[in-house]
Amino acid sequence: MKKIVVLLAILSLMSCRKGILDIEPLDRVSEEALWKDPNLIKAYQTELYNSIPHGFGIHAMLSKHTDEAVNTTPNGQNANLFARGTWNGDNITGSANGDNGWIYYWDRGYQYVRKIDIFLEQMATTKVDVPDKAKLIAETKFLRAYIYFLLLERFGGVPIVEKTYKLGDTETFTRTTIDETVAYIEKNITEALPGLPAKYAANEGNFGRATQDACLALRSRLYLYAASPLYSPTKDNAKWQKAADAAQALLSRPYTLYPDYKTAFNRPSGSSNDELIFGRNFTVANFHQAPMHNLGRRYQAYGGWWASNGPSQNLVDDYEMTNGIAPFTITGSGKTVTKTLNALSGYDPQKPYLNRDPRFDATVIHDESTFHGDFYEMWVGSDGITYGFDSYKQSSDNPRCGYILRKFMPEDQPLNWQTQYTIPWPIFRLGEIYLNYAEAKFELGDEATAREYLNKVRARPTVNMPPIPATVTGADLKQRIINERRVELAFESHRFWDIRRWKIAIDIENRPLYGMDIIKNVTTNVKTFTPFKQLDKVYEERMNWIPIETNEIRRNQPTLIQSPGWN
Repeated sequence: MKKIVVLLAILSLMSCRKGILDIEPLDRVSEEALWKDPNLIKAYQTELYNSIPHGFGIHAMLSKHTDEAVNTTPNGQNANLFARGTWNGDNITGSANGDNGWIYYWDRGYQYVRKIDIFLEQMATTKVDVPDKAKLIAETKFLRAYIYFLLLERFGGVPIVEKTYKLGDTETFTRTTIDETVAYIEKNITEALPGLPAKYAANEGNFGRATQDACLALRSRLYLYAASPLYSPTKDNAKWQKAADAAQALLSRPYTLYPDYKTAFNRPSGSSNDELIFGRNFTVANFHQAPMHNLGRRYQAYGGWWASNGPSQNLVDDYEMTNGIAPFTITGSGKTVTKTLNALSGYDPQKPYLNRDPRFDATVIHDESTFHGDFYEMWVGSDGITYGFDSYKQSSDNPRCGYILRKFMPEDQPLNWQTQYTIPWPIFRLGEIYLNYAEAKFELGDEATAREYLNKVRARPTVNMPPIPATVTGADLKQRIINERRVELAFESHRFWDIRRWKIAIDIENRPLYGMDIIKNVTTNVKTFTPFKQLDKVYEERMNWIPIETNEIRRNQPTLIQSPGWN
């Protein structure tokens, strides 16, 4: 009887206070409160920038997923699937994270599309006085354009989602065509442009937020991709003209190539850099540890077995000599490719790092490099028991290939796990725009302008590579365009997408990856340099596209079509 009386008393109390259970959550902001507070609205919108990936996750540069670096990641890491060519729709979601560069961006992209759609719907109806409301809307449309570009480069035409769905709603989604997706991205860029400031300098606090110039740079990359063979199997000069026009729109803007190629990529966020158009800044509260993921055992870093980002001999071989001549000529393709010493270049196989394009030393630490005041020794003694401090024999934290990444590595900061690194990740910079313009003009038949803008990149004060002469034309000039992007944009997450859009990945990604063995005679101290095959790669034509997760296809049957070749 006592229990019944107590229960009745509780029910009576609850009936008198109908809202006793309608309390605000204490561990998060309620949705109702969010859209009534201009500060919370601004915070919500700022978080949308997390939709943009950067390359400082442990595998996020995508270099080890191409021929830039030798992928020796251990079994069990998703990056290892790309070493063995065993990724597919059943396991691709292992790459759905920042450490793997969001290669699988489907879920992440559409999660942020939903957040963006919610924001835009709220802004269309809110009575709250939100400071800079028009600019925030414009920024958000830029972000939507960028997200859909990331989806386009991975999957081709994708579903366009412009409304929000509630729990319990059912909907199946259908891909649009590539051209329709491109048009939708352009629509968002066009709507964003008028509401944005022209630019933010790299040393301004707002750098990293959307600007008109960021929109123009996105448009340049968008149309370059849209005109390329993977996205447009039949060459369409109208598309290439759009690509040329989009790049040209930035040529008169107040950007210049940063004079020093090396320090353009290794200074903290907030440093002056008139080459950067748009990028991801970091702070000591929101930092990264890219140096410790990529350097070697000398600094207790994990650049060998864990990060597996040691530059490949394949990349090293593609840096020209300072006379502008390639050290090798290449015949064949894929697994049967053959390299022959180019006698005209002056390359000496036993002095392989002498007289190379200065971007090589700015990008790669090699035997006898000096970095951070330290002299590097990658050699192994002929007796088999002595070795240099930076050799793979000393530690598996030193890459087996004999090279360590230098680009993005700071020269004037301590190198340890306690340091909070804020080096920015470049997303758009003038060097890329010059190369975009050169490629588009080449495809339109204007080879003189293509050479002019290639040569602008090569003429950077600390690079000073010889201009490509007018005698280089046709297929040879196209190869120079491909190679210039390879060395200028190395480790900036371009190569993975470039070789796919050109449809040359079936060749490039089937070539074995090489490292360099350096044997030091313990009697004479003479070193012998011998390239060695480190990894046989596997690549199929269908890998030009990223597959959609198998379960996602099943959830949206029969309307959602799998990426080409992955059925």
